[in-house]
Amino acid sequence: MPIPTPRHLLLVLNGKAAGDDAVRSAVAAARDAGNRVDVRVTWEAGDAERYVAEAIAGGIQTVVAGGGDGTLSEVATTLAHRAEAAAALPTLALLPLGTANDFATAAGIRDAPEAALRLACEAPAAPIDLLRLEAGGTLHWAANLATGGFGTEVTTETHEGLKKLLGGLAYVLTGLSKLGRIEPQAARLHGPGFDWEGDFIALGIGNGRQAGGGQALCPQALVDDGLLDVTLVPPLDGEVLGTLGTAVAEGKDAALERVAVRRALPWVEIASDRPLTLNLDGEPVEAARFRIDCVPGRVRMHLPADCPLRTDAATVRP
Repeated sequence: MPIPTPRHLLLVLNGKAAGDDAVRSAVAAARDAGNRVDVRVTWEAGDAERYVAEAIAGGIQTVVAGGGDGTLSEVATTLAHRAEAAAALPTLALLPLGTANDFATAAGIRDAPEAALRLACEAPAAPIDLLRLEAGGTLHWAANLATGGFGTEVTTETHEGLKKLLGGLAYVLTGLSKLGRIEPQAARLHGPGFDWEGDFIALGIGNGRQAGGGQALCPQALVDDGLLDVTLVPPLDGEVLGTLGTAVAEGKDAALERVAVRRALPWVEIASDRPLTLNLDGEPVEAARFRIDCVPGRVRMHLPADCPLRTDAATVRP
């Protein structure tokens, strides 16, 4: 096996992790292996943009997002803003240091800092897609998911047995909506060959697969297929509620298939008579109209060879 060529990395570190001893050890190990690792700590808005500009000007090969899903999207956004083609930009890597680390979990990136930095130094980079959301004339980018609906309204009252079986999806597939704890929202969605109108309690538009600490709303999403995975969960009443018991018994994937409307689309438009809030990897965006596009291959990212989010490692879509 060939010895990896030493790389020049810029670690853009979330300020909350600046004193993490494991991160310091990981940086030291990467340097001992012959790599150059520069470290910059984010403190206020605009820091990541400035650091990426510095990386490009300095010929740095890889920018490592050190933090959670929000930090990953912030760094990916700074790369996506650039006029250069993806091949001319530094590659992207992730050092998972957040509370949830949803993208890293779905992608199979270990949360051990030394292992994550080794991946950034040694694994080849491959093109990945990004989500581009337009609302009110403003563009937003995300690497993982845009979610809406149940969000923070879901309480901890979900039955423990259901949590064990379904993980984060249990918060969707409970009868809390019947108790008025989840307010259904009305919207119209339109995309190529797809038109839907009605009420929903959960919405996921994914490049990654999960958000909110394990809520796998888009379990078949891939980061390099040029498509967004759209999942809508309607209010749990009537026929939908009637199928819930069978769905739970059949397991997590079957439960989502039974209750949700799902599509894979290159873009989707969302309209509502009153403003909706979508959460983009921790960033809330409120509007009555959204346009979300999948931008294929916008950045190149270091991912594990067996990353489930890659088409060459995933099973073929049904």
